[in-house]
Amino acid sequence: MLFSGSSHPELAKEIAKILNIDLGNIQHSKFSSGELYVKVNETIRGKDIYVVQSASENINDDYMELFLLLDTFKRASAKSVNVILPYYGYARQDKKSEPREPISARLIADLLLTVGLDRLITVDLHADQIQGFLNKPVDHLTAMPLFVDYFKHKNLTNLVVVAPDTGRAKFAKKLGDKLGADLAVIHKSRPDHNVSEVVNIIGDVKNKTVLLIDDMVDTGGSITSGLEALRLYGCHSDVYLACTHAVFSGTCVERLKKANFKEVVVTDTLPLPAYKRFEALSTVSIAPLIAEVVKRNVEKRSISSLFD
Repeated sequence: MLFSGSSHPELAKEIAKILNIDLGNIQHSKFSSGELYVKVNETIRGKDIYVVQSASENINDDYMELFLLLDTFKRASAKSVNVILPYYGYARQDKKSEPREPISARLIADLLLTVGLDRLITVDLHADQIQGFLNKPVDHLTAMPLFVDYFKHKNLTNLVVVAPDTGRAKFAKKLGDKLGADLAVIHKSRPDHNVSEVVNIIGDVKNKTVLLIDDMVDTGGSITSGLEALRLYGCHSDVYLACTHAVFSGTCVERLKKANFKEVVVTDTLPLPAYKRFEALSTVSIAPLIAEVVKRNVEKRSISSLFD
């Protein structure tokens, strides 16, 4: 059975449509005090439950609602509870960078396990090691096949895939290999949260069509400062940006508009309200990939072969 949290019902509906099943009947509400309430309006005893909930701009409510849903499913004697969390919020805090800091990504994992998760299905974690924070199965999906298909059809010539930092270099290299493109890496430092300074460009971008690739775009500061540096190094005027998670917080949309990208390609792991959309933005759906993974889990078939 497939249920939807309130953070991204459009994605859940699309997954259900592809699987040719109905979404489970569930009630969401909020008390005047701000406390959340959920209620499942049909029997789930002995069922394998899949619940879709992403960490949207209301991230704290989204997680709290997810915990309530997990508790509900467990108390109603579900056979298993499988969480589809396309965007794993708090993933950037995966280690202690300074004294007296939390490891928030680990805390989220601990909370999910405590409430009763049996499997996590997520997409392009900010740090791969987060998978090890859970002692339950984690299906770590990637949007790479979607981006490969999308940009192959564009037949871009003289292409270079650019990683915005060293942490995304491996992903960028794999994508570049599949597209027959060169690789470049932006070397930058971070003096503070949501602040980055470009130090150098590693690789040749002169007169080349650039495809910037990242797992997420939040405020847009790192991406737009990286773009300025790429243009100083003489890249072609056509610059593309692809990212899995369109967080787009604060003044991000205005920054992306002013940056004059040829195209910004994102997936729908997060809801994109009208005020986060702009002319150069294109969206590819993650729903078919997630639906196939759910189907393969139910049928006890390989998931890794999807990405071979």
